[in-house]
Amino acid sequence: MHLLQNLVQMTGQRDHLRLELSVLSTFLQLPHITNVRALELLKLGDQYWVRPRTWYDAGQLVAAEQDFANDAQRFPLQALPHLQACIAHKAQQAQHSDAHQHTIWLPVWMHEQVHVCIEITQSEPFNTHNLDVITGVFNVYQNYQSLLDYSERDALTDLLNRKTFDEHLLRFASAVSMQTEIQPWLAVIDIDHFKLVNDRFGHLFGDEVLILVANLLRSAFGPRHRIFRFGGEEFVVLMPPMTKESAQASLEAFRAMVARHDFPQVGQVTVSVGFAGAKLCSPVEILGQADQALYYAKEHGRNRVCHFESLQDQGLLGGSQVSHADVELF
Repeated sequence: MHLLQNLVQMTGQRDHLRLELSVLSTFLQLPHITNVRALELLKLGDQYWVRPRTWYDAGQLVAAEQDFANDAQRFPLQALPHLQACIAHKAQQAQHSDAHQHTIWLPVWMHEQVHVCIEITQSEPFNTHNLDVITGVFNVYQNYQSLLDYSERDALTDLLNRKTFDEHLLRFASAVSMQTEIQPWLAVIDIDHFKLVNDRFGHLFGDEVLILVANLLRSAFGPRHRIFRFGGEEFVVLMPPMTKESAQASLEAFRAMVARHDFPQVGQVTVSVGFAGAKLCSPVEILGQADQALYYAKEHGRNRVCHFESLQDQGLLGGSQVSHADVELF
């Protein structure tokens, strides 16, 4: 009965992290289990790294507070050879036992990739009944993760949609470094003259441009970035902590990548970009600042990247405030 109650609670979650904590709590109700962790996997450079994202500590479940790259608890995937082999062979699980404990790893496969793995350790060897219960709970969790992921994606581009933005931004903003020159960044990207593309070539070619721009965004920005389609021809990128120079260089490289790309039938397409520091303030304020920079880029030639604070320091923004709904200029 307790297991069923936990499953009901688990499937009532509407957030990936809360769902993750809920499934770990459910596993802790099972007999013989001594520890549970959700491990996050990320490729940094040429190597895959792992870190505990949520885990059981001193009688309670806790979540990591650090950004992945700055987390001192991260370690190379090769430190868990059984999990490494499991992922390399696209297997559903891996096990390892020694004289003191027995561990099973259950990777969460989504889009043929693994970004999260559930690790369960218990004091007794895994038997058939034990494994059936564990894999049954895990399958419910994995299916529900897929449903949540589907609900958070834009149907056309498969990027994150706008309704997930606030929560992601708050997590990024909380990762502000002690070094004042290093912080997360928010960039608003708008396709120039997109209405003309639709009017001249039709909405099917317009949709293809959106899909291709989304693919270029995925190519230009790594797994530590979060990319959203905000609707229409507008995209938002949340960038992890870095210097302003690094953020601008990355955005300039993306702008140039789009300008070089040959879009079928349409030919050349360009984008304008406004970006601002994602400090600890409200999503509306941060978006408003990036929007003002985007508005300036649109008004001063398009196909350019503008930084809010730099424009402000130069006195180029005046006293005008631009709302997020006002930046779509054609």
